[in-house]
Amino acid sequence: MWPMNKPNIILWCGHQANQKALANKLHAAIGLSGIVLENPQRATSFNKITLTRIYQRIRFNKLHKTWYGLLNKYERKYPAWPDVPILNTGNINNDEVRRFSEQLKPDVILVSGTRLVKQKNLKTSVNIGIMNLHTGLSPYVKGGPNCTNWCFATGNYHLIGNSVMWIDAGIDSGNLIKTETTNLNGTETFFEVHYKVMEHAHQMYIDSLNRILKINHKVNAVDQKSFAKGKLYTNKMWDGSAKRKCLKGYKKFKKMPYHEIEKKKSNLFLVNSS
Repeated sequence: MWPMNKPNIILWCGHQANQKALANKLHAAIGLSGIVLENPQRATSFNKITLTRIYQRIRFNKLHKTWYGLLNKYERKYPAWPDVPILNTGNINNDEVRRFSEQLKPDVILVSGTRLVKQKNLKTSVNIGIMNLHTGLSPYVKGGPNCTNWCFATGNYHLIGNSVMWIDAGIDSGNLIKTETTNLNGTETFFEVHYKVMEHAHQMYIDSLNRILKINHKVNAVDQKSFAKGKLYTNKMWDGSAKRKCLKGYKKFKKMPYHEIEKKKSNLFLVNSS
């Protein structure tokens, strides 16, 4: 039983199927009061598609196939969004997002898979706070577009994992509630690694929210800057060279004795706030 009657949980998320899966899991485990669904309008005309992008789509088909295979798996399992009030928006920073959310009197707002939330909407009235899910191990690996792939590209296999934090105006830089490396054994296919990371992230978010609701106040979160600096990756950095390193890095991951990766994990500072 929660310390509050019917906690009002609002999810601000992207429109893709992995976010739909998260929404359904949260709703089944705890219950959502509403969802803000960000679906940015993107140019789709052929003249916007460069020859470089077409080449990279063919050259690095394994990356493309893995990501869309993951989305298709979630789409089959969760074909519909939870039956709760939903606001569709092209930009999570629109005023309508704040108005919609405040009408539902949220105890906690959860963020996942949106663009960077700006200060105006970070000031949305909420009882406990606004949380953020990062499918990467902060502060060691921050940004995007996919931190698991950056771990392969850099050979930092021990940094494959996820983070839950209180959101701030930076990129995956808020005070940490929980960080964990994803449980792998080294035998996984490229797809299986990504699926395990995503499933792990969803469960971490549910567990962290459960903990916060039970104590009915902010946990003693940890300032990321207090123990490591880490690396911030950006979409612009995810070029052909980075993609080649990622695929080569995965092949090295498969050949490396997994106990060596586990040994490196033991030297990490991980957060489990209470």
